[in-house]
This record gives sequence, C-alpha cells and structure tokens, in this order.
Amino acid sequence: MKNTLCFLAVIFSSIYFAQKEFQPAGSEIIESVDGDLDGDKILEKVIVYNTKDTTDFGNIREIQILKNVNGKWTVLEKSRNAILKSQDGGMMGDPYGETTVEKGILIISQSGGSSWKWGITDKYRFQNGHFELIGCSSTYGRPGDYWVDVDFNLSTGQIIYEKEVESTDNPDNGKSVKEIFIKKGMKINLQNRNREKQREIILPKTKEKVYL
Repeated sequence: MKNTLCFLAVIFSSIYFAQKEFQPAGSEIIESVDGDLDGDKILEKVIVYNTKDTTDFGNIREIQILKNVNGKWTVLEKSRNAILKSQDGGMMGDPYGETTVEKGILIISQSGGSSWKWGITDKYRFQNGHFELIGCSSTYGRPGDYWVDVDFNLSTGQIIYEKEVESTDNPDNGKSVKEIFIKKGMKINLQNRNREKQREIILPKTKEKVYL
C-alpha cells in the first residue's frame, strides 16, 4: 500500500510540474484531459488555458498537448487559434464547451449566439507531425425560422449541408435544402485554425455558403 501511494505521488507530482512548467504566466486552467493521441499507448495531457492576454472579444485561450517521453514532459503542440476567445460567444457568453479525447481523436466543442444560435465541433488527428483537422460539424439557426447543419469530413472531402426551414412565412428563410459536395485539398491544423478568418465555400447547386 505504501509503495502504491508513493508511486501515485510521483505521478501526480510529475503532472503538476508539467502543468506549471509550460503554463502561460498569469493564466488559469479551464480544462485538463488525458488520452493517447499518437498511438503509442502512453497518455498525452491536453490542457486548455484562459490566458491573461485580452482583446476586444475577451481573453485569448491556449491549448497545449503535452507528451511524456522517458519521464520528461514536452510540448507536442500548442495553439492560440483553435479555441475562441472568452467573449466570442456573444450574448450567450463564453463559447468554450469542452475538450475530449475519443479513440485517439482530439475533439473541441464550442457554441454561442443569442436568439440565433450556433455550435461547432472540431476533430483533430495527430498525423504528418501536426494535429490536423479531419472533421468539422456545425449548426446554426433560430427556433421558428430555420436550422442549418453542416458535416465536413476533411479526410474524404465530403460536405453534407442540410437546411431545415421551420417557418415559410418569412421569404428570407428560403427553402429546405440538402446538398452533398466534395471539396478536397483543405489542410487545416491547430496552428492555422482561425475562426475569425473563416474559409468560405460556395456550394455549386444551391449556392449556399459554408464557412470553415
């Protein structure tokens, strides 16, 4: 029992040191999760920080992925682009939802809005030396008007766009439509993922716009 407690103490001490060693000065931890992200059966640590650096849209967030190599923690990758700022959620406040690791995939969920609401979930896989965006699902709309759901599989290039109009009384709502389109070649990772400078895709049939 004593040996087990000592072993656990060493582990917790190592984790605490890793967090403090790389933590941005003056920042606070929003969330910390563990998971094997590079397939080596050793758990990485993912930490999301609320930094002290501010903008007109609130505090900048930083995500770090830490890797333990022979008992020493190193930064596998970090970014201040993948997670929105603390006030980017609009009237709904902080847009940050959660970060999880599922079957080796890093998943980040965010949402915001007011009467018009939006939500987005990004999925990253560690490949080619970076955490590359392999999937993005988003929703946007307002109850009583319409909802748009977009699922973009960047690995295959397939975009599934669905718009469901709840009220046809307002001509601005348009019509309910569904379109499947292939858009290959988009390379996005934690470093260049920037929700403030979204990439626009115009679907060829419906002329609807998709933002990534």
